[in-house]
Amino acid sequence: MVTVVAALIEKEGKVLLARRNDGNEKVIGKWEFPGGKAEPGETEEETVEREVQEELSLQVKAKEYIGNSVYKYPNRVVNLKLYRCEYLAGTIHLEAHSEYRWVTKNALTDYDLVPADIPLAQKVKQIA
Repeated sequence: MVTVVAALIEKEGKVLLARRNDGNEKVIGKWEFPGGKAEPGETEEETVEREVQEELSLQVKAKEYIGNSVYKYPNRVVNLKLYRCEYLAGTIHLEAHSEYRWVTKNALTDYDLVPADIPLAQKVKQIA
């Protein structure tokens, strides 16, 4: 099982989603909470902060663990962990994504999400 951490970044009542431009056919072109895999010795919080910086050029601070979703893809099982992150600084520059959108929580599940992100998006819709 591969553990991946993702960021719930909120701004002006909206949530950041990014569209994948790489990966296998199950995820390419789909929307997700940005994030990635840990490097050796990193905490989950450090991972999500680094991944957001690398993928979007944003500085964030991981504040709260929201929950996880386990999904079995054809080639691996992913344990996706979502952290609420505080936006600190930066302007979005896309590296691992083709586009991004700030969306309302109610609209999260209107997007064609990466399968592991769907239960987390449903959870985010229910929390304040």
